[in-house]
Amino acid sequence: MATPKPLRQTTHPPLILNPLQRTPLLNTSTHHPSPEPTLPIAHSKHHPQHLQAHPEQPPPEKAGTKEKEKETESDPASIFFIGTATTLITHPPLRILTDPNFLHAGSHIHLGPAVSATRLTDPAIPDLAALPPLDVVLVSHYHEDHFDRGVQRALGRDVPIVTTRHAKGCLEGVGEDEGGGFRRVWGLGEWEGVVMPLADEYVDYVRGVGGGDANGGGGGGDGLDGGKRAAVRVTGLPGKHVPPGPIEVANELLGAVPPTNGWLVELGWTNGEEKGVEGFETGYRIYISGDTLMVDELKEIPERLRGDKIDLMLVHLGGTTIPGPKMPLLMVTMDGEQGVKLMQLVDPDVTVPIHFDDYDVFCSPLDDFKKQVDAAGLGDKVVYLDRGDEYRFTVRGGEA
Repeated sequence: MATPKPLRQTTHPPLILNPLQRTPLLNTSTHHPSPEPTLPIAHSKHHPQHLQAHPEQPPPEKAGTKEKEKETESDPASIFFIGTATTLITHPPLRILTDPNFLHAGSHIHLGPAVSATRLTDPAIPDLAALPPLDVVLVSHYHEDHFDRGVQRALGRDVPIVTTRHAKGCLEGVGEDEGGGFRRVWGLGEWEGVVMPLADEYVDYVRGVGGGDANGGGGGGDGLDGGKRAAVRVTGLPGKHVPPGPIEVANELLGAVPPTNGWLVELGWTNGEEKGVEGFETGYRIYISGDTLMVDELKEIPERLRGDKIDLMLVHLGGTTIPGPKMPLLMVTMDGEQGVKLMQLVDPDVTVPIHFDDYDVFCSPLDDFKKQVDAAGLGDKVVYLDRGDEYRFTVRGGEA
């Protein structure tokens, strides 16, 4: 029996993150807003098997001080669902924004030749300016429902972006009429990774001054645990936005639908200096499916993980069908049935569905997924978030 291939075939040089010197989010800004914007959290949710210990709670800012402190202390990390595939992942003090789309109901997007879509919902956050300062943006592919034109114009050109190789070229080549090219873009192929540790300057500041919130720093914790410092590792995983066969071959020639990545986002810790990333210790694994169909290439994910557990899966659903709902010829994202098959393949501890009802080309509603989940007996492994809800969890102290 052949030995499984390693999870990462290539590791890029580290992307050093300093929460004390975050780049302003807006292209037109030279500083962060003061006071720092807060998230409009509707509900805080926890692991479905721990509901007795953590019933659904009001947002932290509406709870009393003691309850807020207890909530943050017990489950300091979180995922806040904004809408479509846009989420904010927090591993204090680090913040990662995924697939930014802040278009509102009635907005139109272009998805390819003769393919457009209309947004049906509003995001939980109205625009980039309403976000707290960020450390990095993660973009699964260069489609307008994952990186909208407004974001493309408004986002600061030095905000770090991790994305596909294809999207890297597109983002670096944005025309001056759209704000010009982005300058700090990391393009990852399948099975390529990058580690993002806290900067030495940040660590020295926290240890010397006892913390702070200078220039957008902070985020609910200082990210230091003894000799360890918070870090994130992102690895590109397979994804297929079009079904295999003649259609895939034709798409490769025409370039109609862009290539997409899934992501393994590992929240964890590094030891020692900022560049000592070989000692990365995983504390929590998040698999983001990206806009993929259930294809054979996904079977390689559990094989390469070699028994390492996925703690949380963010699965992109919707059964996106093009050219549109009036002529549904081709499905290009998972429907409810495929979403459950992916759960059974990857076996995450908990699954959160996203990307399911925001556009008129989404032809498989969330109820389809819920019915398939219940039929498979997996209801205790799914957390459903409305736009504006967060899921809280704990990043373990590290694994060897």
